Amino acid sequence: MVTARAERAPDSATAHQLLPGYPAPRHWRRVPVTGQHYVAVGSGPPVLFLHGNPSWSYVWRGLLRQLAPHARCVAPDLPGFGLSRQLRPADGVPDPYEAQLEALEGLYRHLVRDEGLPERGWTFVLHDWGGPLGTAWALRNPGVVARMAVCNTVAFPFPDGFRLPFYLRCLRDHRPVAELVHATNAFARIAVRAGVRRPLLPAERRAFLRPTARRAERRAVADAVRAIPAGPPTPRGGCSNPQGREPDWRTCPCLSDGACAIPSSPRTWRRSGRAGIRTPPSTASPTPGTS
Repeated sequence: MVTARAERAPDSATAHQLLPGYPAPRHWRRVPVTGQHYVAVGSGPPVLFLHGNPSWSYVWRGLLRQLAPHARCVAPDLPGFGLSRQLRPADGVPDPYEAQLEALEGLYRHLVRDEGLPERGWTFVLHDWGGPLGTAWALRNPGVVARMAVCNTVAFPFPDGFRLPFYLRCLRDHRPVAELVHATNAFARIAVRAGVRRPLLPAERRAFLRPTARRAERRAVADAVRAIPAGPPTPRGGCSNPQGREPDWRTCPCLSDGACAIPSSPRTWRRSGRAGIRTPPSTASPTPGTS
């Protein structure tokens, strides 16, 4: 179940002040069934951007601006994040991860059926929490995703020897820590200062934090971390491989940039491929900052 945010969409002038660099409201859309918010700009082959936690589609603003002349760029806010409606796990959504996968399926069907985007030939750009969601969805829908760019992410189940960072384990495994993070918005506040290569302008920091400014609207941040599987593969971990067999990615070119924490700076990206998709060169500096 989801509930709507009370905020009304600002006009273009107000949006430019509140969300510098973000596409204007004329590019804002909602999926009719789920109320999931997304921005859609440009024309050409479809590219879907899935953000991480504790971010939202604002993180992609630089790439959206640069890629719009070459591709139809779609950047949703995952349920509970950004301008999307809030998840309410206590009201019948037992697993935020599964609920977000269902919302991603609804978004795809809406884009194909109502917006006229092609059923196949998609490029997925995945960051952080968007990684397990995007790879799971691609495996559930073989043939749709033609190529991927994965940034600072993993897919469930985790590779042998992988351990979450200490602070994420504390947030996942200890409810008092999760409640403290929820109460103070600490995860997002730290991310906008410590998780960037170039310090953000005050207006950019405020834009990143705006969707989580009110306590009632930041539950998804802690819930997403608490949904990360622990220990051996679980039914949730199996979401990435529902057929129970090893996936064959040989037909899906995949660009991996494990150091790219917030991939929104077009200055370190170069043109690559017939679709005009930009990929980071091998000499790019690590952790490109936001633009």
